[in-house]
Amino acid sequence: MNIEKKIEAILFWKGEPVSLKRLQDILKVSKEEILEAVANLKENLANRGITLQEKDNEITLGTAPELSKLIEDLQKEELNKELSKASLETLSIVLYKNGVSRAEIDYIRGVNSSFTLRALSVRGLIERIVDPKDNRRFIYKPSFELLSYMGIKGVEELPDYAEVASSINVAAKSLEEENEI
Repeated sequence: MNIEKKIEAILFWKGEPVSLKRLQDILKVSKEEILEAVANLKENLANRGITLQEKDNEITLGTAPELSKLIEDLQKEELNKELSKASLETLSIVLYKNGVSRAEIDYIRGVNSSFTLRALSVRGLIERIVDPKDNRRFIYKPSFELLSYMGIKGVEELPDYAEVASSINVAAKSLEEENEI
């Protein structure tokens, strides 16, 4: 299978920018091969609904600029919809943990939460920051906009904050212990 297809699949699966160096490491090919495949992919995506975006030695898939109005309208429609059960579960975990990795959210919920986190992020309800303990991963926290919308100054003002936060931690620990057995 050619490198171009592999890069396209990786970018689609990741849903976020990937460095050229990371692609080189994943695919175990030279920098020149990556650059050539990226150039070919960019050319093949011309005049399509998806485009290849480049910034600071990172690439990602995005929508074609001429479709921005369509995407903007769809996004507005999506933002006005009610949150799904999955979104509410994930948002609750982010709120009550007040700083949680995707892996922890996935572990607590028992399913992959990537798309849900992205949807909450697009809505401006959560923010993604680099984990201060491990700069290779991200931590999700409630956004100021969410707290403002909820009319609270901090997560500590959430209903039964201490009790719910404690029960989430207990549930996560018991799941962890079950998996060790």
